[in-house]
Amino acid sequence: MDEWMREAIKEAQMGLAEGGIPIGAVLVHKGAIIGRGHNRRVQKGSVILHGEMDALENAGRQTAGIYRECVMVTTLSPCAMCSGAMILYGIPKVVIGENTTFMGAEEWLRKMGVAVEVLNSVECIDMMRAFIRDKPHLWNEDIGEL
Repeated sequence: MDEWMREAIKEAQMGLAEGGIPIGAVLVHKGAIIGRGHNRRVQKGSVILHGEMDALENAGRQTAGIYRECVMVTTLSPCAMCSGAMILYGIPKVVIGENTTFMGAEEWLRKMGVAVEVLNSVECIDMMRAFIRDKPHLWNEDIGEL
């Protein structure tokens, strides 16, 4: 799992380098990454391109059977929208880098039968804390003022 999280972190770092929000994700099928993405709301002026949504989009059109064998690996706890997409497509497991800077819909995912694993990655936590400190306006735009 470390290899996949490393790839999700690379995606998050790409998003940050592009002037966006550092959240990355990879969609893994049978040990191979089939989709990767990062939050591109700022870069694309999008309301939906969170990291997980971008990874799903970049995986292209897949059969239901493929999604049911996938793992979503994401640097940050997934929001309700991204969690809903995972439920919709039957993705059975999500691996989360961290949930201390934002707690997404993890309990709902669990209730819906998705296996949720939280790594508490110091690298993911530090990356998000630095971003929130340095660019609170972008964070609040994406997450909403809490």
